[in-house]
Parts: sequence; C-alpha cells; structure tokens
Amino acid sequence: MNTREVLEAVRDGNMSTEEALVKLKTAPFVELGYAKADTHRRIRQGSTEVVYGAGKTPEQSLGIVKTLSEDGGCVLVTRCPKETADLLSENLGCVEYDRVSGICTVGPRPVPSPNSLVCVVTAGTSDIPVAEEAARTAEALGSRVVRIYDAGVSGIHRILSKTDTLARARAVVAVAGMEGALPSVVGGLVDVPVVAVPTSVGYGASFGGITALLSMMNSCSSGVSVVNIDNGFGAGYIASMIDRRSAPL
Repeated sequence: MNTREVLEAVRDGNMSTEEALVKLKTAPFVELGYAKADTHRRIRQGSTEVVYGAGKTPEQSLGIVKTLSEDGGCVLVTRCPKETADLLSENLGCVEYDRVSGICTVGPRPVPSPNSLVCVVTAGTSDIPVAEEAARTAEALGSRVVRIYDAGVSGIHRILSKTDTLARARAVVAVAGMEGALPSVVGGLVDVPVVAVPTSVGYGASFGGITALLSMMNSCSSGVSVVNIDNGFGAGYIASMIDRRSAPL
C-alpha cells in the first residue's frame, strides 16, 4: 500500500492507527541486504526509484524491481543486460525491453498529457543508442516523445526542416558526438530548455566525448544545459520533469 492508500484505509475505518503507523515507519525503504529499495521516492519526487542495471546480478535487480513494483506504477531499469530483462519478464510479466538503449520497463507506462511533448534529436545515427535511452526514460515517466534522428550540422537543412515540431516541444534533448555543435543550433531555434548530451562517438581527438562535452558547456545559445557523456537517462529524466511541470498529467 502507498501512503495515500494507508491514509484512506484509516479514514474509512479499515485500518487501525497502530497498523498505519507500522506501515508508514517502513515506508521510506525496504532492506534487502544487498540494497535498500527506496519505496518513499515516488512520494518525495513524483517518480519511482530508477534501477541502474549494470553491475548488478539479475537476481539483485529482480529483488529490487519486485519490491518497487509492489507500489504500482512503472519501474525503469537502465543499462539493463538481456539476462536481467529475461529474468524480470519470467517473474514479473508486463516487461518491455529495448536492446538498443538497454532500457527495461516493468509495469504500465503513464498516459501522457495531450499537451506533453519532448523532442529527442540526434546529430547522427551512431548517437541513437544514447538518444533512445533518453527517449524511453521520458516515456516511462509519462512524457510524449518525438524523435528526430540524424539531423546534425553537416546537413543543417535536416534540422531546419523540423522547426515546426521543435517549436511545439516543451523540452528538447539534443544528442551529439564529434564536435558537439548540434545543441547550440537547436538552442538558437527554440524557446524551451535544451538538454545537451555529449556522446563518445568520434575519432581520436574527440577524446571519448570530452571534446563534445566542452563544446556544449561553452555553447553561446541561451537555455542549453549539459549532462554527462552518454548520459541519456539523465537528459530524459530532466526533460520529462520540465515537460510534466509544463503539462501536468
């Protein structure tokens, strides 16, 4: 039971105050030994705790996700290995797994508001895995996402042909490697926050994404913020928060 259900049960006389107190005391987290599942996060932040799948055994991820899913809603697992997704599917059902992004969702995704719109833009096709991590994260949190892929500055007409779509967005995620110029271009076209994601795509002098990172941090376009290299999840999460604040569910 979540906190609201506990309070309603007390109000309706279906639970004693002593029983409710016990449930609320255990609400902040569930001790699993290898993890402390933060069952209170949905109340504090509006979204269920996200599970980082890399470095965890499939059984550990299953235990955490099972605990979090008891409160309802959609549980998101990032950087999820296929064997973990298979185990989640076998035990929990209602699992959607995307190999490209490594995103796994358990449970039904929220229905987006009619006004919701996050645009995820990539400079090149090689940036799509990071972009999909951002897009699928935003969708799992309740945003409607439009993807604009392979629209980098080497063919500027490609992004300019999508200005009508960009103008309707409430937040934009711009994903690029190489010299990382795309977010500056997008930032000059829209009046909403642009979350820039540098990727590790590029040749030697890109230094695994550091060149793109520094370029984005030095953007002359107002309204551009930057997350870490290849951090599609962080960009999608922030963009969805902006979107949902602008277009409440």
